[in-house]
Amino acid sequence: MNKAVSTSVVIVVAIALILVAVAGYYLATRSPIPVGTTTLPPSTVSTVTMSTTPVTTTTTSVTTSVLPPGARPLPYNPSTKTVYLYIASLDSGSPYNFNGTSDGELHIFIPAGWKVCVIYTNYEPIDHNFIIVKNTTAVPHCSIIPSSNIILYVGVSSSNYFDSGISSGASATGSIVLSPGYYWFACGYEDHAESGMWGVIECSSSITQPYYEVTNEEIEEDEEDEE
Repeated sequence: MNKAVSTSVVIVVAIALILVAVAGYYLATRSPIPVGTTTLPPSTVSTVTMSTTPVTTTTTSVTTSVLPPGARPLPYNPSTKTVYLYIASLDSGSPYNFNGTSDGELHIFIPAGWKVCVIYTNYEPIDHNFIIVKNTTAVPHCSIIPSSNIILYVGVSSSNYFDSGISSGASATGSIVLSPGYYWFACGYEDHAESGMWGVIECSSSITQPYYEVTNEEIEEDEEDEE
C-alpha cells in the first residue's frame, strides 16, 4: 500500500514538473521582443542666412555753364579762381592790335573776385605794352592815359608806360584780382590806344566761367544799314 502511494506521488510530481516546463516554454515563446534604444547617425542641417547690405548712392551735382552764342571759353583754373589771358600783338593786319582785333572788338568776361594772369607777347616790329585801365570813358580819348586810371602794367611801369614797351618777340606777364565793374585794356604807348589798340573787360558776379567774344562793329553797322 505504501509502495503504491509513493509511486503515485512520484507520478504526480513528474506530471507537475512537465506542466511547469511546458508553461515556461510557452511563456518564453510568447513574450515580446525587447526593443533597445537606437542612435541614428547625426544629420547636418545647413542654415542659409540672407543679409541685405544697404547701398548708399552719392549724387554729384555738376553745373555746366552755358556760354552765349559766339562766345569762347578762356583757359582758367577753378580751384585757384585764376583766368589766363594770352594776349599777342600780331605782325599781320593793323600794327595796333591785340590778338588781331582793334577798336574794342575783343570783349573779355571775368567772374568777380578772380585773379587775372596776363601773358603778353609782342610780334610787331614796334614796341608795345599792355595795361588795364579803369573804364571812365567808353573809348580811350587822349594820347597819354592818366596813370591814376591804370591798375595793371605789363612790360612797363607807371613811369615809362607812355614811351616804352617790349620789343618784337619778347613777352611779359602781370596779374591782378578784379572787382566787379567795367575796364578796358590797352597799349599805354603814346597814341597807340587812340589808334585802336584797346579792348573791353567786364567783371561780374553773374559770370561763372571766363570767356571772350569778338565783335566786328563794321560788319554790324553794314548789316543794320542793309535792314
